[in-house]
Amino acid sequence: MEYHIRQYGLQQGALEIQYIEEFFGEFPRRKTSAEVIARLQHRDHQIVMAEAALPDDAATVVPVAFKVSHELRETESDPELMDLVQRLGGCVKFSGRRVLYSWIGGTRRDWRGQGFFRALTEQQEAWALDNGFDEVVVKTKNKSYGMRGTLDHLEFDVLHFEPNPEDRRESKVYLSKRLGRAVLDQHRSRRDVVNVR
Repeated sequence: MEYHIRQYGLQQGALEIQYIEEFFGEFPRRKTSAEVIARLQHRDHQIVMAEAALPDDAATVVPVAFKVSHELRETESDPELMDLVQRLGGCVKFSGRRVLYSWIGGTRRDWRGQGFFRALTEQQEAWALDNGFDEVVVKTKNKSYGMRGTLDHLEFDVLHFEPNPEDRRESKVYLSKRLGRAVLDQHRSRRDVVNVR
């Protein structure tokens, strides 16, 4: 199977993210296009979306999965990112290296288990290598068993586990994958990528 991926520029990509998140009932709060732009506008970033035809209407193509990632710096001014860097302290080396943070993403329920998220992750890794990144970092919750399983299959390593004393399912799990040309040799998805500005 060949996966059809669109890589978006910031303005159009932010609108697309706001649209696709409407299809995710499990997100407690959806991102607005303004939030996406504010987070990404002054840093290297990537917005990618996979598309597929509807099962009962091959002529209608819809977005089914997405990923948004951005550069994470040792010195951040945004309080949320400052906190993230602090929590990763001792686990991720920032000095002299470029770190990519896989911020938000997901696959719509009806299309899960078909390789869309893998294809987006492999595209993210290829883009990251081409843009000089050394490592990809992601944060998820302990209760996100499907996501944790997917990251395991994609050979992400657990960096840090942050227990929640009241509910173990709400504990945070930080994972990473170091990048190198050998990573590309392990890619399995065939991807057709279109750049949309």
